[in-house]
Amino acid sequence: MGRYSKKVEILHAASKVVSEQGIFNLTLEAAAKEAGISKGGLLYHYPSKEALVQGMVEHLAQNYQEKIRHNAEIDQEAKGRWTRSFLDVTFNQSYENKDMNAGLLAAKAVNSDLLQPIREAYANWQHEIENDGLDPVKATIIRLAIDGIWLSELFDIYQIEEEKKDEVYRTLKAWTEE
Repeated sequence: MGRYSKKVEILHAASKVVSEQGIFNLTLEAAAKEAGISKGGLLYHYPSKEALVQGMVEHLAQNYQEKIRHNAEIDQEAKGRWTRSFLDVTFNQSYENKDMNAGLLAAKAVNSDLLQPIREAYANWQHEIENDGLDPVKATIIRLAIDGIWLSELFDIYQIEEEKKDEVYRTLKAWTEE
């Protein structure tokens, strides 16, 4: 395996620790153990807990941005494509990468400056959404609704039933096509 893939394995292991054991149980030792490597092996890639959390946020932001950009580029309709892409990726992301979202919780707990990559991504998405051919306020309301569902799941505050969630998804998607 290449160096990059080992780094990603470590990030996934650290995210799993946060998801399953909580933010305050994320230590370099716990992440190394979950990744099946020595602490020294982990330190080679991430020399501190802050560097590890920074890697988690950067990895999440990069993957998220790539998926949204890709979906927007292949969308056949120019109008609403960024908003639809944000909707689709975020709804699917919550299933696919629930553990990786834990990096955001860890960043907030360790050092909120580490959230900068996701802040920058959001600023870009908001710009794209507001210039997507939809009413900018409506497009922003769609984004905020999507974020509300995602964040309520991330913080384990409330999980709406699948049927209701699908209904909300279909309604928001229809609004991007009006």
